[in-house]
Amino acid sequence: MTGLEIVAFLLGIANVTLVVRRSVWNYPFGLVMVALYGRIFLEARLYSDAILQMFFFVVQLYGWWSWARNRAQAGAVTVVRLRNRDQVRWAIGCAVAAALWGYGMHRFTDASFPWADAALAITSVAAQILMSRRAIENWWLWIAVDIGSVGLYAAKGLWLTMLLYTIFLGLAIWGLIDWRAAERRQERAAA
Repeated sequence: MTGLEIVAFLLGIANVTLVVRRSVWNYPFGLVMVALYGRIFLEARLYSDAILQMFFFVVQLYGWWSWARNRAQAGAVTVVRLRNRDQVRWAIGCAVAAALWGYGMHRFTDASFPWADAALAITSVAAQILMSRRAIENWWLWIAVDIGSVGLYAAKGLWLTMLLYTIFLGLAIWGLIDWRAAERRQERAAA
C-alpha cells in the first residue's frame, strides 16, 4: 500500500458517492482518481486497467459536460433507461470486445490475468459510457465489475484497492436503488 494508493482510494470513495447522489461535482474527484490509478495499475502490470484509466479520464470530461448540460436543461440530473434491444447490443459488444482485448493482452504482453483484466476493463468502459449518458443500466455493470475486481485486486495484493472496490460494490447497489427511485419520481412528474 502506497501513499498514492491511499489518495486514489479516498478520491474514489468521494467520486462514486457523488455519482450515486447524481452530483455533477463527482467529476473533479474522478479525474484525479483515474490519473492516480493509471500509474498504480501500470506498476502492477495490469495494463488493461492502466489503459482504462486514460479512457476514463476522457469520458470523465465528456460526462462532466453532459451532466452539467442536462442539469441546466432539466433542473436536476435526470436518469434514462435503455431499450431492450440496446441492452442486447451492449452485452454482445462487451463480450466481443473483451474476447479480442483479452486475446491481445494474453498474446502480446506480460499482463497479469489478461483475460479477467480485459473483461473487467471492457465492462468498465461500457459502464462509464452508460453512466455519462445517465442510463440506469450502468449500475448493473458496475456491480459486476466490482465483484470481479475484488478478486482480481486481492490476487495482485492491492489490498486497499480491493477494499475500495468492495466499497464501490455497496455504492453501486445504493446507486441502482437511488437511480431507480429517481426514475419513478421522474415518471410521476411527467404523468
